[in-house]
Amino acid sequence: MNSRRNLLKSLGAGVLVAGIHGIANAEEKGKRSVARSIKIIANTQELILLKEAIEGEIFKTLGYFQEHDAGGALYLITKKGQESPGAIILKNGLVAELLESNSVNYQMFGTKSDGDFDDGMAIKSAHEYANIYNIPVINRHGEFWIKATNDINIQTSVEWGATIFHIDEQFNTPKAFKFNITSTTAIKDHQLDANDKSSLVEHLVPGVTEIAALNKFRGNLIYVEDKNDRIGYRAGARFDGQSWAKQELFFVEDHGKVIGDIAYRFKDFTSFEVIPVDDTYLTMSGGCFVLSGNSSGKGYTKNGIAIRRSRTIISKQVVRLAHGAVDTAPNARTGFYNFHKVYEVRLEDIKLIPYEQDREGTEHDVPAGTYGISGDRILNGTFRNVTAEGGKVHWGVFGTNMNKNFTIELCRLNRVDVHFHCWNVRIHNTHIGHRGISVTGGGDLTVRDCFVEGRNIINFRQDFGSKWDGDIRIENVHFKPSVPSSANLLEMSPSNFNYHYPIVLGRTIIVQNIQIDSTSMNPRAEIQLINFPKFAKMDHGERVIFPSYIEFSNVFCRGAVSGVKGFQLLKPQGFYVDKKGSYDSYFFQPNVQVRIDRVELLDGKSLNNYANPYHFSFVGSDDIDVDEHSAFIEIEFIKSRDLQLKADAIPMQITVRDSSISRFEFGEQRELQGELYLDHSKFAPNVNKFEQVRCDYKASLGNIFSNTTIHSPRIQDKYQFDAFELYKFIAINKQLLGTHINTRLGKEYVEYLASKQIKLSPAFLNQLLISRGEK
Repeated sequence: MNSRRNLLKSLGAGVLVAGIHGIANAEEKGKRSVARSIKIIANTQELILLKEAIEGEIFKTLGYFQEHDAGGALYLITKKGQESPGAIILKNGLVAELLESNSVNYQMFGTKSDGDFDDGMAIKSAHEYANIYNIPVINRHGEFWIKATNDINIQTSVEWGATIFHIDEQFNTPKAFKFNITSTTAIKDHQLDANDKSSLVEHLVPGVTEIAALNKFRGNLIYVEDKNDRIGYRAGARFDGQSWAKQELFFVEDHGKVIGDIAYRFKDFTSFEVIPVDDTYLTMSGGCFVLSGNSSGKGYTKNGIAIRRSRTIISKQVVRLAHGAVDTAPNARTGFYNFHKVYEVRLEDIKLIPYEQDREGTEHDVPAGTYGISGDRILNGTFRNVTAEGGKVHWGVFGTNMNKNFTIELCRLNRVDVHFHCWNVRIHNTHIGHRGISVTGGGDLTVRDCFVEGRNIINFRQDFGSKWDGDIRIENVHFKPSVPSSANLLEMSPSNFNYHYPIVLGRTIIVQNIQIDSTSMNPRAEIQLINFPKFAKMDHGERVIFPSYIEFSNVFCRGAVSGVKGFQLLKPQGFYVDKKGSYDSYFFQPNVQVRIDRVELLDGKSLNNYANPYHFSFVGSDDIDVDEHSAFIEIEFIKSRDLQLKADAIPMQITVRDSSISRFEFGEQRELQGELYLDHSKFAPNVNKFEQVRCDYKASLGNIFSNTTIHSPRIQDKYQFDAFELYKFIAINKQLLGTHINTRLGKEYVEYLASKQIKLSPAFLNQLLISRGEK
């Protein structure tokens, strides 16, 4: 074998063939080079029958089965022994060993491409040969049928060009993929001594960027796990007992630099894996995979490519069903592309399919999620220009767990889903279909310049706690709800359940420039900015962690629904906020800031038809144990229309600028605990019934009206002048309570007073101009 390797090296970039014979440099024997004659022969069948072939001769075939079938190759005649893949046994007892040094293709190994033969056997041999001699497989054309063959191991780069692979899915199994991309170096479960383990447990903590003790592992991907510390318990009766071992995945650069944010603290490691990362990129380019669609069996079956090597780039591929075929699989599939314990991987310029799941008639449904792309423990995965759409019958194309530094760009996907622990995700310039975006985890979440369908722009998965321990940024998104009845821009509704890790509803949330297309919705549909949980503290005593900053700006709605509702918070002081706040009847110190700027709110008449007729509702309770980490909310509204807000038994600071107020309701006492500011705004109720007029104004720490206009209430779009008396802070020519600077009466009410021959007294007009009245 060694002498053959030397001969391959000496042949270098190829062999010059002139006429019938060519001359090639052979391996060196001592210091003397040996010239060998290369004999030309039509195909391997003639070579097999060649009785006069002798050891040491080199033959060049012009084809495998026949001339010019692309299977021509160089062969070295040797004795029987340790034959490498591609070797041919001759009739005279010798062996023709393949002698290709630059690249190989599949025809060289005997593919038949007739639709009956399992070409996978020859394809597997081709890659075995390429792996041994570290050369690429370059097969830019041809059609091949893969049937029962599995575990085709790929360790070198591949060029498939226009090659087509037909995969007979009736041979799919839960045990093996068709192709495996692997590293030449195996993963090691490293045994740390007691001192090293103790040091790493101490220093591997959230926020760490460098650990000197890790320097000896530089250039490797590290996976740590503590099986005795379970987290991420999954809510739901059918998931009873499901949980994850606490785990982390990170890459070690020079000087122990840690790549991959650490989210958890550890008490121990039961496993410390050192995963090799190759110094070069393996590229797989081109090819079309044609699936038969008739996968069967039990459990999750495998049918595509398993990526187990870091620094792998797969590009320019199409995955589709055979023409005329239908996806009839009764079982779930793992994912045509499946990633596991890898670093710096990329999938780009790919067309694939999501699989069918929710077929007509429940007897034909697939009982579990079935995926086109799947994986777990992925660090720095990039998916660019990947297209996989489908109808309502299809399941989500994308399903992963433990996916860190996850980037999606210029894609068109029917769903993106990370079940357990996504950390740092960026989705840019992408179309997400009706299955939407579902994640849990933390870090930086950015969705920018996207078109999103579904029930939400982002669904924070309830079964894993709707957790996002980080900052949420959503910008320039066109959102088209795919359901007729209701939708939420953000879905954050954990179950009242012990997930065994902190539940964080984002550290900060900023949502900007959102266009909602409600053309396919019922006109009475409800669209909320955020759906928060109906509790702030869980039954087992854990408090849900609430964001310190929330901003929605430039949110517009077109179509059947006139606008959006904001959100409802029940017992908000039960939440936990990292920052400190307070209220002591003299001073209000907020620790939560909410900014609603140019958000198109649902019109007041429509809103009053709902059971909860408020855009924003904050309802407290006397049974809450309030401390400095309770939520003390400062909320600011800018250019809001028909604003209807309820704040009952909760201290708040409310500021309204350049807006119209349809209803303020501050509980039975009709008084806000905190501060109220109105600037360049209007009291202008627009309701359906007389009794719905409610504009509470009192605030325990003061209320200031600056450049505010007070209009007569409207009932069913008609001014109801006698309803003006429902305002408790103003009585014409008698009293004006609160602090006022340039307060005005609406023109329609001034004209009404004139028609009743009621004149405003100079003293009252002065009060409107500037006054500091009693509360």
